Amino acid sequence: MRGTISALLVAVALASAPALAEDARFGYAAIQPADDAYVLEADVLFDLNDRLEDAVQRGVVLTLVFEVEISRDRWYWFDERLVRRKRTYRLSYHPLTRSYQLAEGDTQQAYDSLDEALAPLRRVREWVILPRKKLQPGRSFDAAIRFRLDTSHLPKPFQVSALGSSDWNLDTDWLQWTFLATARPIP
Repeated sequence: MRGTISALLVAVALASAPALAEDARFGYAAIQPADDAYVLEADVLFDLNDRLEDAVQRGVVLTLVFEVEISRDRWYWFDERLVRRKRTYRLSYHPLTRSYQLAEGDTQQAYDSLDEALAPLRRVREWVILPRKKLQPGRSFDAAIRFRLDTSHLPKPFQVSALGSSDWNLDTDWLQWTFLATARPIP
C-alpha cells in the first residue's frame, strides 16, 4: 500500500511538472543608460504550451505584450509615474510559406521555426524607454516590467474558452526593482 501511494505521488509530481515549467518569468531585467536615453534590457524565460502552439499553427494570431513603467517615490503623495511604455507583438503562422511571422507595428519578420520567431521576445535589448534628461542623476527610481498574452485580441470563441482555462494563460508577474540614474553611460 505504501509503495502504491509513493508511486501515485511521484506520478502526480511528474504530471504537474510540465505545467510549472511553462510559467513565464524574467531571467534578467535592467534599465541601462545609453547615449541620450535609458533603455530596457530583459530576458524572458517561457515556452508556448501545446494549446497555444497548436492554435498558432491553425491560424490563430497571438498578441504578446511587454509593459514597462518607471516611477519615483514621493513622501507626500502617491508615487509619480514618469513613463509607461507598451510593446505589442503579433505572432502568426502562414501555411503556404510554412513560416512564422512576428510583427510589431508595421514591422514584420518571417522565421522558419517557432523557436526562431520567439527568440526576439525572449531577449529584449536596447528598447528606448525615456530620454536621459527626464531623470535626475543620482536619484533612485522604481522600474516594473511584465510580459503577457493579451487574450482580448483572440477571436471571440477563444476568448470564452480562455476565461476558464490555464492553457491560455501566458504571463509573468510584475517584476519590480530600483535603479540609480547616472550622469553618463556606463562603458
